[in-house]
Amino acid sequence: MEKVVVTGMHMITSLGLDMQSNWENLKAGKSGVKKISLFDASSCQTQIAAELPAEFETLWPNYIKKRAADQMTRMTKACFVCAKEAVKQSGINFDETDRNRCGVILGVVTTANTSAEKGTTEQNRILKSMNNAMSAWISLEYKLQGPNFTVSSACASSAYAIGLGYDMIKNGAADVVIVGGADSIVNKEEIDGFNNLYALSTENDNPEKASKPFSKDRDGFVIGEGAGVLVLESERHALARNAEIIAEIAGYATSSEAYNIMAPMKDGEGIAHALELALKNAGVSASQIDYINAHGTSTTLNDKYETLAIKKVFGKRAYQIPISSSKSMIGHTIGAAGAIELIITIQTIVNGVITPTINLDQPDPELDLDYVPNKSRNQEVKCALSNSFAFGGHNAVLVIKKYN
Repeated sequence: MEKVVVTGMHMITSLGLDMQSNWENLKAGKSGVKKISLFDASSCQTQIAAELPAEFETLWPNYIKKRAADQMTRMTKACFVCAKEAVKQSGINFDETDRNRCGVILGVVTTANTSAEKGTTEQNRILKSMNNAMSAWISLEYKLQGPNFTVSSACASSAYAIGLGYDMIKNGAADVVIVGGADSIVNKEEIDGFNNLYALSTENDNPEKASKPFSKDRDGFVIGEGAGVLVLESERHALARNAEIIAEIAGYATSSEAYNIMAPMKDGEGIAHALELALKNAGVSASQIDYINAHGTSTTLNDKYETLAIKKVFGKRAYQIPISSSKSMIGHTIGAAGAIELIITIQTIVNGVITPTINLDQPDPELDLDYVPNKSRNQEVKCALSNSFAFGGHNAVLVIKKYN
């Protein structure tokens, strides 16, 4: 069977505008959470978020012409920049590639054309708001004529997009698929909405300490902004053009809990089912998993049920598998989370460094696995999982291997 490999990737988060900055800051256990600057949040219960660095405004003009930029939101621009850098790293020349067999699939909840977005006019409102705009701009840039669409499944959106891209290549329908996503819900309406659901941290006085997955004193998730894009390719196609292969996508699973619009299935049963299905689909045994990049939101139920699910699937070995949450540092990037966290997981495999779960200062006695507290760890990782679980019961688990 054809292997699906990664030949390029890029991410933009609150910790950096390039791969190197992000990786160094993640390894160092830095937090990107600060007071909100995009709008006046003084009337909100939550006044903190992991926003993109302000320097992004001077970065995107190097990649996007003004006319197109006027029709894009900040987050569409971030996604476009990530795509350009991921394609650049992949070294692919689309003039020498069958464009009919190249696609773009992105996970997008919204384009973030909200009250916090600057520069929206009656002339560009529709184009800035179109859910499919992110994938369309990338397809237009490279004149790719294969499938070009977005998928929306809340916080699992970009993980779903990666799975769909994997399927297209695995099934022989495409040679190259650009996958990923971008998102931001840093706006008054959505912050107030999540506050009414008691889902967000309100630790406004100490922003960098607010996101604390698996901690006893966790009080909700912290919103993050970000974009992440990967170039997926069939192994045959990548080798034929002498591409440098970064990692292998070994398989994945998606499932619906069909249980509750907001809460995970009791005792993590739905999450456990997704984990088991991902291992089965990838042809990987539980004993082969060296690391898990957790969904790890810092909410009471998610952290508890994700832990219970890992114990159910891995048994005693669950205590030997390092688990960490990137959201402790970059917040919850919503639709972009699956792609960004997959990129971090791939970096872990490539570099042999597991990034930490920061702010884990008060361990929860109920949560007793190895969450790699506060400091990164040097450790070889050959096979890993990246978890994404969303409102609506959307579960996605990606399985990644070191490429041999």
